[in-house]
Amino acid sequence: MPSDIPVIILAAGRGERAGQAEGPKQYRMVGGKPVIACTLEAFTDHPAVGKIIVAIHPDDESLFHAATQDHADRVTFVHGGATRQASTRLALEALAEGFPKFVMIHDAARPFVDAGLISRVAAALNGAEAVLPALPVSDTIKRADEDLNVLETVPREDLHAAQTPQAFNYQRIRYAHRLAAEEGLDAFTDDAAIAAWAGVAVRIVPGAVDNIKLTWARDIAMADQRLQISATFPDVRTGNGYDVHSFEAGDAVWLCGVSIPHHKKLSGHSDADVGLHALTDALLATCGAGDIGTHFPPSDPQWRGASSKIFVEHAAKIVRENGGRIANADVTLICEEPKVGPNRHAMVTAMAAMLGIDPKRVSVKATTNERLGFIGRSEGIAAIATASVVYPGSLEE
Repeated sequence: MPSDIPVIILAAGRGERAGQAEGPKQYRMVGGKPVIACTLEAFTDHPAVGKIIVAIHPDDESLFHAATQDHADRVTFVHGGATRQASTRLALEALAEGFPKFVMIHDAARPFVDAGLISRVAAALNGAEAVLPALPVSDTIKRADEDLNVLETVPREDLHAAQTPQAFNYQRIRYAHRLAAEEGLDAFTDDAAIAAWAGVAVRIVPGAVDNIKLTWARDIAMADQRLQISATFPDVRTGNGYDVHSFEAGDAVWLCGVSIPHHKKLSGHSDADVGLHALTDALLATCGAGDIGTHFPPSDPQWRGASSKIFVEHAAKIVRENGGRIANADVTLICEEPKVGPNRHAMVTAMAAMLGIDPKRVSVKATTNERLGFIGRSEGIAAIATASVVYPGSLEE
C-alpha cells in the first residue's frame, strides 16, 4: 500500500440544503465536534496519509482554525473556488510543489469515513491510476419527466453510488482538471467523472455503507445522535487464538519473543514461537482479517525461520488501519518445560514493544498439563491468547 499520500478535503461549499441558520454544514457540531474535525481524524490517524490540505471558503478562515486546532500540525488550507470542481483544481495546484505521485480527494461532509475504506482505496493505487469507492445501487431507480411522471424504470445491475475518498495518479488528475477548466466544462459532480472524461480508467473498490454524505439538516441531526451514542458505547472486541508446536532437537525455544536456552526447540516453518502465533490470530480476529496462515502461508519459503515478531507487528498494523486501539494482550503458555517464570518480564517487555502499548496491558502466564497428554509427556507446547481491542463506536448490530 502506498504511503505519505496527500489528501485534499473539500470544505468550501455553503451547504444550502442543510440550512444556513447554524452556518456551513462542515462546521456544524456532531457528537460534540465540528463535522470537519470528525472527518479529519480518520485521515490524520491513518499510516498511508501524508500532507492534508483543505479547500475552504474565504469567509470561513476563523471557523476553519477553530474546528481544526487539534490537527494544526498536519493540516493546511487553500481558498476554494465557486464550485466543487474549481476548489479541487486550486487544491491540486497547491500540492504541485511537492511533486506527489498520488492524491486522495474527500468531501468534508463525509465524517464517517473509516480506516478500512481509506486502506482499500490506497491499496488499489498499486495497480490503478484512478480509484473510486462505490456501492451497488439497491433501490429501484425511476426516470421521470419535469412533471414527475415516471418515464421508465432504469436497470440497476451495473449502477453504483459513488463515494469519497477518491484517489488518483496526481499528474493525471491535475491535467484532467486543467483541461476541463480550459474548455469551460464545470458541471462534473465528482473527480472520477473528470478523470474518466479525460481518458483515465477508473477502478471501483467497495465503498462503506456508513460513509454517508451529510446533505440535509436531518442528516446532521442523525449524525449527531449516532456519534453521541458511539461515544457512550465504544465498540470493544475480543479475539482468541490457539496454537501448538511439537519439540525437536535443538538448543533454544522461542516463546513470546524471547529465546530461552533449552535442550530442545519447537518445530515449525518460522521460529515456531507458539505464543506469538496465538497472539497474531487473536489480533486478526478482532477485525475479521483472517488468520496467520492467510497472511503468512507456511508454504511460502520466505517465512522459513522468520521471527514471529514480524507476524505480530503485521497484525497490530492491520488492527490500527481498521481504527482499533489495542487495550490488552494476554497469552497463556501450556507446557511442562522450559520454565517460563524467570523469563516472564522479558516476554512482557518484548510483546509490549511489538504491540506499541504499555507493558501493564500485557500479560504472560504459564501452566502445566499435569503430566497429561502430549504436553504432559513434554512433546510440545500449546498457547492460548486473548486480545481486547477498542474500535470506534458503532450502531451496527
